[in-house]
This record gives sequence, C-alpha cells and structure tokens, in this order.
Amino acid sequence: MVLLAASFWGLSGTVAQHLFTAGNFQPAWLVTVRLLASGLILLVLQARKTNIFTIWRRRPVSLLLFGVFGMLAVQYTYFAAIAASNAATATLLQYLGPALLLVYVCLRLKKLPKPKEWTAVLLALFGTYLLLTNGMPQNLQVSPAAVAWGLTSAAALGFYTLFPGKLLQEWGSGLVVGWGMFIGGFFMSFVAPPWHLAGQQWTLSSVGAVLFVIVFGTLLAFFLYLESLHYILPMETSLLACAEPLVATISAILWLGVSFGAVQLVGGTFIVFTVVLLSMKEGKRKGRRGVRVKEWMTS
Repeated sequence: MVLLAASFWGLSGTVAQHLFTAGNFQPAWLVTVRLLASGLILLVLQARKTNIFTIWRRRPVSLLLFGVFGMLAVQYTYFAAIAASNAATATLLQYLGPALLLVYVCLRLKKLPKPKEWTAVLLALFGTYLLLTNGMPQNLQVSPAAVAWGLTSAAALGFYTLFPGKLLQEWGSGLVVGWGMFIGGFFMSFVAPPWHLAGQQWTLSSVGAVLFVIVFGTLLAFFLYLESLHYILPMETSLLACAEPLVATISAILWLGVSFGAVQLVGGTFIVFTVVLLSMKEGKRKGRRGVRVKEWMTS
C-alpha cells in the first residue's frame, strides 16, 4: 500500500508537469481543483461517522492556519516548482523538508544535532549542491525560480508536518486533512477559480490527467499511505515512501524526456538518503507495530 501511495505521488508530479507543458494548464488552477475536489470527498466520507463542523467551534484559527500555510502552501509551491523545472527536481527539493525541520527543532530547543543528524543535514546540503549544479558551480542546472519554489516547498512541508500536531491528536487525520484541503482550495479559488478554463487545452488525455492527479495522486495515495500504518512500523512506512522521488525521476526521464546528469542523480540519492537516516532515528525511538495514525503524526 505504501509503495503504491508513493508511486501515485511520484507519478502525479510527472502528470502535472505534462499538463503544464503540453496542455497549458496553470499550477494555481490545478491546485485549486485538486484541493477542492479531494477535500470535499474526504469531508463527505468523514461526515458519515462524525460531525465535521464541531472542530470549527474548538480550533478555528489553527485549522485556518493549517489550511492556508500548510496544505495550500505545500501544494502550490510544489506545483510551481514543477512548472519552473520538472517533477523530479521539484520532488527532490521538497524532500529537503525533514532536514530543514530538524534544523528548526534544534534551534528552537537550543540543542546541537546528534552525529547522525549532522550527517543527514550535510548530506542534504551536498546533495542539493550536486542536484542544482551537476557538480559544476559555474553552471546552474536549475533556474533560480525553480530553486526558490523548491526550497519554499521544503519549508512548507516542514510547517505542514510540525504545525497540526494537536489538531491531529484531537480530531484525527481524515477530518483535519479534509478541512485543510478544502480551506486551501477555497482560498486558492479567489486566485484561480476552477471554472476559468480559458487557454487550457482540453482533450481526453488532459481530462484523464486531471482526474489522475485528483483521484490517484491525492485521494488514493493518502488513503493507502495511512492504511499502511496499521500493518507496518512508521519507520518502515517513511522509508518505503522514499520511492516517490525515484518514481518521479524515472517517469520524468522515460516519459517526458527530462535530462538528468549522472552527478545530479547522485545528488538526488543523497537527499533521499537524508530522509532514510532521519526516519531510522524516529523509528527506533517511537515506532511500534499497529501504531495509530494520529500518534505517528504527532510524534
């Protein structure tokens, strides 16, 4: 399940790149449609077993902040990075999120990282250098806009991971993520209304691509990822989810003909290995079989 989820996430990035380049779709519009559709479906499913509006009487500000600066920010910056570069590069840059989150936590707690954490941060920095320059600092392989969007995406992922801890612990992931998606899509609709279709090249292929991003790249991926936590350790889930940048890179190279230098691929590997190191650390300390989703998300 987690391998399928990671594959769907990786492929949805490549599909989004295809929509941007071949169909003249805009990242903002795709984010609006993706979040609104997925959020509504998740909320409808949650409404069958709970009152989905009770959370607004208890945590309205936190929910709004998570929806705008968490869910919307991480989705839009990721798609903007894809539009400015390619799915593989955007995914790898977003995977810097755990390293940035580690640095933030260490600064906040006023404590130095442990040796394994230092190694992870240095690997992330060196991997980013190789990814962006292909080992030649005078020849930037990725546009400054792509770098800016990618790093912002990583920072947004850190906020998305850290901020909603209490919300998830109290209300569960399905309800919080459902409202987060809907809130993000609602505010994004003022920038890119879902009914504004001018300039987009609608074909049977593009319709299928949009549906893939919504259904497979969002709903099914989210469901499969969370379901996997009932059967394997959080550490194992995090490690297997590293298949996402691998799938994004392979699909971008084989399908869209994205050019990647050998040194860039090594850099991407270093970034992914950063996540492996940090996941192994968390897994030893927190992981236990059958862990509840909300416990894992808030650990």
